[in-house]
Amino acid sequence: MRALVTGAAGFIGAATSASLLRRGDRVVGVDNLNDYYPPALKRARLARLAPLGDFRFHEIDIADHEALKRACVGEGFDLIIHLAAQAGVRYSIENPFAYSRSNLEGHLSVLELARRLNVPHLVYASSSSVYGANKKVPFAESDRADEPVSFYGATKKANEAMSASYARLYSLPTTGLRFFTVYGPWGRPDMACLSFAEKMLKGEPIEIFNEGRMARDFTFIDDVVDGVLAAGASPPGEADAFHRLFNLGNDRPEPLMTLVSLLEKELGVEARKTLKGMQKGDVERTWADISKARAILGYNPKVTLAEGIARTVAWRRGLHAPLY
Repeated sequence: MRALVTGAAGFIGAATSASLLRRGDRVVGVDNLNDYYPPALKRARLARLAPLGDFRFHEIDIADHEALKRACVGEGFDLIIHLAAQAGVRYSIENPFAYSRSNLEGHLSVLELARRLNVPHLVYASSSSVYGANKKVPFAESDRADEPVSFYGATKKANEAMSASYARLYSLPTTGLRFFTVYGPWGRPDMACLSFAEKMLKGEPIEIFNEGRMARDFTFIDDVVDGVLAAGASPPGEADAFHRLFNLGNDRPEPLMTLVSLLEKELGVEARKTLKGMQKGDVERTWADISKARAILGYNPKVTLAEGIARTVAWRRGLHAPLY
């Protein structure tokens, strides 16, 4: 199979590309290598992919539709896995135009590419952030998701609506995946797991928002990749109007302070904690109802937070020098 992976230098994109290559698929990756976090980490992820199989990379901004077309025309893709996006809930409040370009224009560019190339299936990244101010837990795909509390969440909800319209208009099989707090080796340094770890190793204080009264459905990267590949193998049909949504979480919300305690145990360092109030754009708790993904995709997350943190810290200790 030949797959296009956008955001191939990103956390989930690189891990997904690696799994595709290991099973013998051919992968074309695109990424703009932006500096939202250090590009050195993104390049290090890419360097691990070429030895795994037939991998070609293009440094492209997906919102540049002409450049994207030039790189992809004639490839005969069987699948597009669209994971490129401007990430970060808090950053979206300060830099909204970065999100409109990457998450709105960029998503439209990929939809148009899939339509023009008659790609059999497009899988794309959504987010648990679409649930916004929803109070019902666990979050189910059938719940209302029209009260975003961040602009990032609003762009991801817009992606779902855009995708559903293309699916109906052009019978384009399209699957959206709502990811829940993905962590693990080679992860994003702006997220709590690695951000806390780096500060703890340096003896710097970590900021605990909402005074620690928060919980997240932490999901290990290997489990998420299993879900992405399962979704790719299960395109929706006419009965679903060619569009489906799935939560990919762990169905196990954990208190933020549990994460801190596990990091303290694995790092052998006591965290210096600075308690703060709730930040704009944030929510107290996330919790994925994964019954739909279990039933249709056979999705079955296996890695507990304790095991995942141990594996992440072991990876971090194995680095010759920090990549952040």
